[in-house]
Amino acid sequence: MRQREKEPDTVLRLRSITKRFGTLVANDAISLELAGGEVLALLGENGAGKSTLMSILFGHYVADEGDIEVFGRPLIPGQPRAALQAGIGMVHQHFTLADNLSVLDNVMMGSEPLWQPFSRRSAARAKLLDVSQRFGLPVQPDARVGSLSVGERQRVEIIKALYRGARILILDEPTAVLTPQESEALFGTLSQMVAQGLSIIFISHKLDEVLHVSHRVAVLRGGRLVAEAPTRDTTAAQLALWMVGHAVEGVARTPARQVGDAVCVLDHVRTAGDGHDRLHDVTLTLRAGEITAVAGVSGNGQVALAELLCGTRRATSGTAQLMGRPLAAAPARLVHRGVARIPEDRHAVGVVGDLAVWENAVSERLRHPAFSRLLWVRRAAARAHAKHIEKAFDVRGAGLDAPARSLSGGNMQKLILGRALLAPEGAKHKAARLIVAHQPTWGLDIGAVAYVQQQLIAARDAGAAVLLISDDLDEVLALGDRVAVMHGGHLGEPRPASNWTREAIGLAMAGTAT
Repeated sequence: MRQREKEPDTVLRLRSITKRFGTLVANDAISLELAGGEVLALLGENGAGKSTLMSILFGHYVADEGDIEVFGRPLIPGQPRAALQAGIGMVHQHFTLADNLSVLDNVMMGSEPLWQPFSRRSAARAKLLDVSQRFGLPVQPDARVGSLSVGERQRVEIIKALYRGARILILDEPTAVLTPQESEALFGTLSQMVAQGLSIIFISHKLDEVLHVSHRVAVLRGGRLVAEAPTRDTTAAQLALWMVGHAVEGVARTPARQVGDAVCVLDHVRTAGDGHDRLHDVTLTLRAGEITAVAGVSGNGQVALAELLCGTRRATSGTAQLMGRPLAAAPARLVHRGVARIPEDRHAVGVVGDLAVWENAVSERLRHPAFSRLLWVRRAAARAHAKHIEKAFDVRGAGLDAPARSLSGGNMQKLILGRALLAPEGAKHKAARLIVAHQPTWGLDIGAVAYVQQQLIAARDAGAAVLLISDDLDEVLALGDRVAVMHGGHLGEPRPASNWTREAIGLAMAGTAT
């Protein structure tokens, strides 16, 4: 993105924003400014305070101290409507669109008074098309959102914010579910928006994107603003150092030491499901000592594949075998047989947020004799195992008795990793035979990403068959010994990672044969 020729006026000021949750200081006297036509990248580890700060800006939280000024006027705290009226818009990582409605309906939703006797659809359509053309965001107003690609849905989210008059746009991990080609198109759109005077707060863990897109970076760590600098004066290594507090080494690609026998074999498998969330004639062999990486835009059958291998979805045709025996739709039995599960949504599926850390640590093995006898839970043994996981996987938080929801994203993922990979005493399989890792580093900071990836490589080298399902092409190419692409419920033939390029994977993700 081109550097600005002159310093424009400040459009947003946050002064000494402080927010406490009990004894936790989530934001500690943070002051930031945003200029007109500027892209400010906001960086930080999980739990650094980014989400809290943006929630205060958008009116979801009220700061304990400090104030906010937008276009020279004080922003009323704690009122999202006031933020919208002031010209602040936000595009979340997880879209908030109604799939069964048209693009126009989604954009208009909530923008008209309830007492208005009729909808002004003609005027709304004209305004939508004007915004679309002005900012280079082509859409079909009458298209049903459920039929759109992920990149097209993101356009609708951005248009929805601009339609409401946003002049400051907050983008939260905007490329997390996009193909490389869609990401490049988004960057082109951001350039047009900035050229027309819009200001953008760009939140991302992808440092290469930050360096490419932003004019300036601000880094939070431990709730404090620890660094601000023009992007041209920084490097990825420097940003990582500011974020984590120490140098972070990325995971270097290392070939599999010794590929063993087939652990899991799928032969022309189909499953039921909605839309593309199903498998169509999928054939796949997962071997011991190898990481097979599956790339694809979310919603193209990856959930069905992960659920099939973890026993929560049945095959409607074809055969699925684990170690030469049928792969049953029985999750507890598969855990006993050595299947380790790292689910896509750690908050909703990976843990039970209101249960204690120690309870979550043994939740998938509660029937194991080490942790229960008849109807009684052996609490001492369960807590000892949880303590072992906490130490071995460096899970940091408020302790074993704290609710799991109190953990940061990175520590929650470490807990899930430890539960999956560390078997209790007396387990039939001391190490996992098959690891199903679905988006294992999604939304994690650079330090937690490196840790999780190192654990997967270590498990592979210990002889496990690893299935890595990821939208992150850097991760796919860094970890995968073989790479396959999923589109529309179909899985392509896995090929050695060295035979792929990012561009080729991106085209295959979009459904273009390579």
